[in-house]
Amino acid sequence: MEFIVIQGDIASQQADALVNAAGTSLQMGSGVAGALRRAANGPINEEAVSEGPVDLGEVAVTDAYDLHADYVIHAAAMPHYGDGRATPGSIRTATQNALEQADELGCTSLVLPILGTGAAGFDFETGAQLVCEAIWEYEPATLDDIRVIAYSSEEYKTVTSIAERLRSN
Repeated sequence: MEFIVIQGDIASQQADALVNAAGTSLQMGSGVAGALRRAANGPINEEAVSEGPVDLGEVAVTDAYDLHADYVIHAAAMPHYGDGRATPGSIRTATQNALEQADELGCTSLVLPILGTGAAGFDFETGAQLVCEAIWEYEPATLDDIRVIAYSSEEYKTVTSIAERLRSN
């Protein structure tokens, strides 16, 4: 399995599946979800909401519409009701479930952001550590290209440093 860190906009990536940093309602608002919703150019939000709500850490799958992917896997790392905060457990579980879902769909390539940070309010560096650990611990069936995407250059440097440190362990 190849695991790399890239920088850019997830909505412009090409892969079998893209992961949306979702809340349990699966409503696609801002951040990663908003970028995917706008670029999909179709009723992706309505389809996602019709699949929910889901439990914290669970995933749902929709068509990718005009995105350069077959699927969008909506990984609910944060609740959309109550306090709206992600937890270490919800980030780890949502990441694991997204990886498992991609395998179940027969995907060979997957792009995912650092779940639970941004609007979900979780510390980015800690979130990156949790996502990268979950990827390194995962034993894929069909996935052979897993890319973690960071939007800013500062986030890219942070995730790259964490991924390299985990790789050498």
